[in-house]
Amino acid sequence: MKILIVEDEPSLCELMARTLRKEQYVVETASTFTEASERLGVYSYDCVLLDIMLPDGNGLRLLEELKMQDKRENVIIISARDSLEDKILGLEEGADDYLPKPFHMAELSARIRSVVRRSRGSGRSSIVLGNVTLDPESFRVEVAGAEVVLLKKEFDILSYLMQRPGHMVDKAVLAEAVWGDHADQADNFHFVYSQMKNLRRKLEEAGATIEIKAVYGFGYKLSVTE
Repeated sequence: MKILIVEDEPSLCELMARTLRKEQYVVETASTFTEASERLGVYSYDCVLLDIMLPDGNGLRLLEELKMQDKRENVIIISARDSLEDKILGLEEGADDYLPKPFHMAELSARIRSVVRRSRGSGRSSIVLGNVTLDPESFRVEVAGAEVVLLKKEFDILSYLMQRPGHMVDKAVLAEAVWGDHADQADNFHFVYSQMKNLRRKLEEAGATIEIKAVYGFGYKLSVTE
């Protein structure tokens, strides 16, 4: 899962980023309104942690931009401004939650998991397709009840595709979602091909009833085979 932290306080931003990376999230950061706007205009995120008070603008305007672009990122406002008016305005503009500063990192992690579960339209976090179950919280994958051990990037690829069954996914979009925006600096996608080869082999050896097919010249498509 990919998260954007929009926070201008360096120490807090670093603490959040370090904590969430330990929980296996792909984390990117922005310290200004301008930088955050640029990132949100180019990249997609599963969750945005948004400070309201930024040095060059009001974070709530970013919610307006997301709405105008018809983007569906989950947004949690994190701000020292804890007035009822700010909460109401943020939620009306499309925020999914509001977490006042100061807060514990454990609560932040719980809020992220909660809004992502709600966005999937279910109270449970596990994703089930065919005989494959993927749990984003425990980073566990099972095929017909038996665990399949995946490397982190293999897990991230499978998680991304299992949330989009039947959809063709551009290899560049997949790389950016799993590796972050540094992926667009690569000259080729050999790092994707290598991870994908190993993932497909592990699923096949485990008897998974899902299949990841390569779409020539485009990317990949996950489908249920049973």
